[in-house]
Amino acid sequence: MAILLVIIITFFIGTCEGQLAFRFYAQTCPNAESIVLSVVQDAIARDPTMAAALLRLHFHDCFVEGCDGSILIDNGPASEKRAASHQGVKGFEEIEKAKAELESVCPGVVSCADIVALAARDAVALVNGPGYQVLTGRRDGRVSNLTLAAAMPDVNDSIQLLKAKFLEKGLTEKDLVVLSAAHTIGTTACFFMNKRLYNFFPNVDGVSSDPSINPTFLPGLEARCPKDGDVNVRLAMDSGSEQLFDINILQNIRNGFAVLASDARLNDDETTKSVIDSYLSFPSPSSVQAFEVDFADSIVKMGRIGVKTGFQGEIRSVCTSFN
Repeated sequence: MAILLVIIITFFIGTCEGQLAFRFYAQTCPNAESIVLSVVQDAIARDPTMAAALLRLHFHDCFVEGCDGSILIDNGPASEKRAASHQGVKGFEEIEKAKAELESVCPGVVSCADIVALAARDAVALVNGPGYQVLTGRRDGRVSNLTLAAAMPDVNDSIQLLKAKFLEKGLTEKDLVVLSAAHTIGTTACFFMNKRLYNFFPNVDGVSSDPSINPTFLPGLEARCPKDGDVNVRLAMDSGSEQLFDINILQNIRNGFAVLASDARLNDDETTKSVIDSYLSFPSPSSVQAFEVDFADSIVKMGRIGVKTGFQGEIRSVCTSFN
């Protein structure tokens, strides 16, 4: 079992009208967090891949317009959730289910944005990841447009571009590494592998695949995702450990067994590589614990990106629609 990590935040992010806080709903909806946890438990029991889906949903929400539930809105073809960069994102039904249960006991109190953050926390803990406290008090955004998702980190971005995109959100190279390590759970589609396997640039000695792929690993990837094959075929992002939150993915990245190109790029840069090495140089329970503490710190930090508080935004009645 993972160690319960209590992240002490010595300051709050917000505006003069309001702020985030631990157990924000302790008085107004005391069972809010347990209700979300129950929904997440049921979802993962039915479909173990839902843990990764809910974690990914939180990441995608925060990187566009801040952590404000904008990705949940379904207001037609131009809604943010339909952006190409959000392709394959799931978990919307689980968030809506939690919202409906919360509305039945605490109408108009708990935001959809907070449900997303809480669901991600619970999903991580339920697959052997670290437990951590979530700051709550976010309000839901009133903007949703697919064009706003154009700057999302992409699997084919260079390491320089990945670092720049994270820096723009106030996240460091270390945050980039530990948040990318969330790929320790879940799967990806062959759609995201085509460029890396068959059209990689720069081309080295006429070889069209990414040269950072371990030669013993490449045939298996090509067999799973053949050129011109079914782009919807799924493969684990952390070979051998896709349903368990651990640091195995960092070992895979360092040894050339990364599945996603963006994960492999972490081993190309001196700074991000040094972060990986810091967890692997002396494998021990303490190095695992250090990674868990750092992951919890980074995801709490990510959860504060662009939050709306106080009189900003709204508390939606239904997560898919503005009030």
